[in-house]
Amino acid sequence: MPSANIEKRVTILEQVFADFMVSQDRNLTRLETEMRDFKDEMKDFKDEMKDFKDEMKDFKAYVEQDIAESKEERRQMTKQWGDLANKLGTVVEDIVFPASRPVLEKYFGEPIQFIFIHAVKKIKSLRIEGEYDVVAVSDKRVFIIEVKTTPRANYLQEFESNLVKFRKLFPEYNHLGLIPIFAGLRFEKPFIDKATGKGIYVMAYREWDYMDILNFDNLPLADATRY
Repeated sequence: MPSANIEKRVTILEQVFADFMVSQDRNLTRLETEMRDFKDEMKDFKDEMKDFKDEMKDFKAYVEQDIAESKEERRQMTKQWGDLANKLGTVVEDIVFPASRPVLEKYFGEPIQFIFIHAVKKIKSLRIEGEYDVVAVSDKRVFIIEVKTTPRANYLQEFESNLVKFRKLFPEYNHLGLIPIFAGLRFEKPFIDKATGKGIYVMAYREWDYMDILNFDNLPLADATRY
């Protein structure tokens, strides 16, 4: 009887082991299938990501090209607007005057208290008179902007003379530092260098993109307040 019981137990164990092995085979097969499906999904995901990156690359290139074209179109429109204002004689009113306040406040860091255009004054007793295209005043400085669309060397000399007269014509501003700015649509480097040497800032379009002071970094503020 003991021998029969042992054989029965062995048979049961063998059956349990066989069932376990079958179960393991099934689990292993299912795991292999799941891993294969997962790998396929990962491959599909990588392919989708690659396609997405390619699309983003193409989109970025398109946007950059569109921005470049828009910027160039804006420059061309700005140039045409400048040419038109030049022909109409309205460069001061249409281009320089609207840009003066933001440009001055950007570079000199002082709020402009008031700004006026075409300032004309005459003192008969002193036999002097002067006309100034744009005059802007802050708490510390008075900015005199002379506008010429065709830059010539003698214009700088005339501007210097007008600066000297300004002190006599408008003595109420003598306690303020005087900042001279020669403005126009476009200036070549030799003219800018000559103005810098005279302590005069130059304001014009930077690459037909926006109005800017072209020689601010090359002209110390102390040299520009000599007048």
